[in-house]
Amino acid sequence: MDIHLYNESPFKTIISFHKLIESFEEIALSDVDYRSNYAKAILKQIESIPELRTGIEDYSIIKNNEALIKNILADLFPTALTQNEIKAVTIPFQNISFNYTERFKKILRNAGDEFNMEIRDFDDHQFYINNCCLILGNYYKQRIDFNRPFFYDIPDEDGIEKHYRILYNADFMEITPTENAVHLTQEDIDLLIDNYDDIELWKTKFPKGSWILKGFGIVSLFDATTESAISNLKSNLLKPDRESVTTDEVVANIFRSIFKIPNLKVGFIIYNPEEEKFVKPAKLESQLQSFLLSHDQEIDCKNAFFGCSFENLLTKKEPFVISNISKFIEKSSNKKLGEHLLKQGIQSCVFAPVIKDDHLLGVLELVSSNARDLNSVNATKLELVLPYLTDTIDRYNTDMQHQIEAIIQREYTTIHPSVYWKFKKESQNYFQNTNHTKDYIFKEIVFKNVYPLYGQIDIKGSSEHRNETVKTDLKNQLSALLEIFESQDPNTNLVLLEQRKFELESFRTELDSPLKADTEQHIQRYIEEEIHPLLKNTKETEKSEKLERLYFESLDEKTGLFYQERKKFDNAMSIINKKLATVLDRKQVEAQQIYPHYYERFKTDGVEHNLYIGASIAPAKPFDIMYLHNLRLWQLQTLCEMELEHHQLKESLPYELDVTSLILVFSAPLSIRFRMDEKRFDVDGTYNARYEVVKKRIDKSNIKGTKERITEKEKITIVYSQNSEEAEYLKYIKYLQHKKILEPSIEQFEIEDLQGVSGLRAIRVKVINNTRNSAAKKITYQDLLDELN
Repeated sequence: MDIHLYNESPFKTIISFHKLIESFEEIALSDVDYRSNYAKAILKQIESIPELRTGIEDYSIIKNNEALIKNILADLFPTALTQNEIKAVTIPFQNISFNYTERFKKILRNAGDEFNMEIRDFDDHQFYINNCCLILGNYYKQRIDFNRPFFYDIPDEDGIEKHYRILYNADFMEITPTENAVHLTQEDIDLLIDNYDDIELWKTKFPKGSWILKGFGIVSLFDATTESAISNLKSNLLKPDRESVTTDEVVANIFRSIFKIPNLKVGFIIYNPEEEKFVKPAKLESQLQSFLLSHDQEIDCKNAFFGCSFENLLTKKEPFVISNISKFIEKSSNKKLGEHLLKQGIQSCVFAPVIKDDHLLGVLELVSSNARDLNSVNATKLELVLPYLTDTIDRYNTDMQHQIEAIIQREYTTIHPSVYWKFKKESQNYFQNTNHTKDYIFKEIVFKNVYPLYGQIDIKGSSEHRNETVKTDLKNQLSALLEIFESQDPNTNLVLLEQRKFELESFRTELDSPLKADTEQHIQRYIEEEIHPLLKNTKETEKSEKLERLYFESLDEKTGLFYQERKKFDNAMSIINKKLATVLDRKQVEAQQIYPHYYERFKTDGVEHNLYIGASIAPAKPFDIMYLHNLRLWQLQTLCEMELEHHQLKESLPYELDVTSLILVFSAPLSIRFRMDEKRFDVDGTYNARYEVVKKRIDKSNIKGTKERITEKEKITIVYSQNSEEAEYLKYIKYLQHKKILEPSIEQFEIEDLQGVSGLRAIRVKVINNTRNSAAKKITYQDLLDELN
């Protein structure tokens, strides 16, 4: 083992057992004879080797006195645990270790003589600065959290790489400065903390060998192979760009670590639902092979090649496992599939469906050249990794759709009329250069010095409402099933029925607690796999037959669940969004008459909009700041009108939902740039990114010093930072109060600091819910549904 793995360190390292020796001296003076005698015997042996107390710099002393050192450390390394614990004496971050437990020795023996134990992704820079941080924490008592997880990657006897989490115990170490040490002020420490990457600065403040590290540490390893492998898989599969997608060998090594199978191979195929075909993923073809489609680019799912073997995979979306291909060929009617796999040297395999929202995305292929390596038992490990594959393949499909849309729409998507002229100009430049030999490079579309306006009407507590409707539907479905079971013939499967009734009641009780992320899917799977088959195979009474018919009629075709309450909620959300968006779009046509400006609107859990106004958007028309003020007043009035529209809708909605309104005021001009990859405008520049940060976080923030949200139902919250903005909006509010649109009372408060943003304040004022339309024809829910559809 190379103990000088890192050449430079702020430490002069001296291995010493002085703290343990001092404890032996105390024990030698105790009244417990056997402990005292043992301590005296150890101390007598130590007398001839003073370096054990004063400090060891010649590591041969450790090698020549292994037995004595083992006795000194006996209390810290119990013999009874040596086959279980993975532990040794070490110096943190350094490649110095000895006094291994038996399990640690076995791990290193299996790794081979040439294996050198190094911390994963750990270089000279990290080594030096982490040692400096030890000094800052131990000597200067600075609270610095610098210990990210460290790992050793160690192969086992089969060559499978295992991953061990490293834990350090530094209780037996002392850190002291030498005469060459630089005394640090708090200003020096602050400078270091702000400059992690400046290694020369750290070396200036902590010169090489200027501190003494005396004592020893203990390293304990925790086998985190599965967790680390899954993390590596996630990191590799979720890389966003095509070039960085991992190779098949890297993916295979990750799966080998998870399944502990040295010759495991991994493949993948995409499912095309429109044509019901399995297809090799063109984008990933060079990274992930396929064993099912070894030569073909695609194959029909109903092809005789698959026979009935894939029926469960396609219909029930269950993994298809063959633990012994040779026996499968003998016993199965589908010899063609078995022979196809056997020709490739495959003796056991798992074909697992990758599913999202109950739709098959593709099939993960795991194969081994040994029979029974893969089987129905270890196939359950796929539950740990399939979610990440699901996200990757879903992203692959999304990327493919985006590319198709990009081809259809060519270079640009639909452009807002206010900025169309600039896209047209650039397109004309492209057209005029198409005959040139040099490839034309599209110029970026940028509008500088524009003023932003942002506003939103958000549906209050939409996530909580959505979860409550899901819980209500699930409870109703469980209650309906329990009622059916109560009406069943008591002589039919009595024990099994009682068990299922108990399980259904347990699920219903569970729904009284907050909804977990997987609860709906878990209950859905249980009902489909355990309850529905049972209903079809039990004797029915007249009453139970009627209840079953009503039950199955109540199921949603897509989800197979009750969808009554959730549908009301979804319809209410859609109606609100459509009505409010209609008001905003109609008023926006009027606003363009004030001064041409860029406008975009989004429907989320509510409606939000961005406006940008400035001379660069309409260079043919002189710009004056008055137009910005006009547009701000227009925006405030429009939000008031949208609030009133919602108020009139509330009585007709199938599910009562409140809304909150917000305006973000930002007076500094900024630039917006058209992002070619996203086909939309975005704020340009690091400084201006502050505006985007506030936009994303402001509606969830609280009033400073309280737990109260800054937004409130039936009120408009205006967020600003400057006194001039406050004065401007107070004038607008006073005007709208005079018009009987806003109520007389006004709330003003400071907003809690956001990440990197402080000093925001807000005005909050309530919209008057007048009855000016009370005599008009009452809108019914059916009218709204008809309009929605």
